[in-house]
Amino acid sequence: MPQKSLAAVLVAPNQFEMREFDLPEVPDDGGLLKLEACGICGSDIHGRERMGNGPKILGHENVGIVVKLGATAARKWKVKEGDRVALEEYVPCGKCEWCRSDDFRFCPQTDIAGEGPRLWYGSTGIDTSPALWGGYSEYMYIHPDAVVHRMSSKVPAPHAAAFLPFSNGVEWAYRYGEVSLGDAILVQGPGQQGLACVIAAKAAGASTIIVTGLSGDTRRLEIARKLGATHTIDVQTEDFKARVMDATGGEGVNVVVNVTGGSKTTVQDSISVAGKRCNIVLAAAGKETIDVSTFGRRKLVIKQANGHSYKSVEIAIDFITNGNLPMEDISTHTFPMNRASEAIDAVAGKGAPGAIHVSIMPFVG
Repeated sequence: MPQKSLAAVLVAPNQFEMREFDLPEVPDDGGLLKLEACGICGSDIHGRERMGNGPKILGHENVGIVVKLGATAARKWKVKEGDRVALEEYVPCGKCEWCRSDDFRFCPQTDIAGEGPRLWYGSTGIDTSPALWGGYSEYMYIHPDAVVHRMSSKVPAPHAAAFLPFSNGVEWAYRYGEVSLGDAILVQGPGQQGLACVIAAKAAGASTIIVTGLSGDTRRLEIARKLGATHTIDVQTEDFKARVMDATGGEGVNVVVNVTGGSKTTVQDSISVAGKRCNIVLAAAGKETIDVSTFGRRKLVIKQANGHSYKSVEIAIDFITNGNLPMEDISTHTFPMNRASEAIDAVAGKGAPGAIHVSIMPFVG
């Protein structure tokens, strides 16, 4: 075992610096992860501009090999040294009312906007011992309260690192949206999480899966069709409402998931094509004022989505490991950790063309 870990540290807005850190002593109920890949979340685009917690190591879509593990941790997580695992970004306390429910992601210990030290992979500052809290690194600390999932070693690491955006798709389309057999679902936004909603909707038996995007999303819309979308719409060149109503025989959709990343009209647009009963899930909508007088005689439920659940992550891992998805079309790019800014730019659509899911790899190139 080495004694140090190299990591890309966010030291100022959009400025990374390569630094070395001592590997921590592993407690009986904790562990140490050797990173294989860290997926880049869309939240990293804005996360690299925020220094509220001071210098930090970004990256919360982490997959790697357990290289050190305490005996208590091994019993709790049912893993051993040498196993591949995936870590959720949340580090909940395990004791509060939220941790005793299915919503441990609301535990105050995971509230990175709250007062005092909070624990969240990819957001906790390096001043919080033992500093290795993010995946843009060679090694990462596995806190005793970490949420750990086993991951097959047969899956290429960059493919495995897509487990969190996929779990968000499961959570938003299936658990929040309640999409089910025969439903019509509208997914607004064909990014990695929107595509994951398509996967979840198809698995749930939706009969009509509509995905919208912009003119620059041609490749992503093509992949959406490959994953099971029955209709795709370029909202910049096509009549959105006419296309949706035509696809649903004039009935409208039962479920909407908004993962546009921000817009001024998409929520109102989704209301215009909602059926008599519709769950509208706002996973990544923009700032928008909606006209409630347009609801009409319909049973509409608007839900603000927040993250994922343990079960959704397990389902997402199954999707990735069963070999039925064209992961090579989704997991498109990898970058060494010293090119973190380029990797985030690719996710933001400003760098490498055609990027969908992008991973940081634990080496310097």
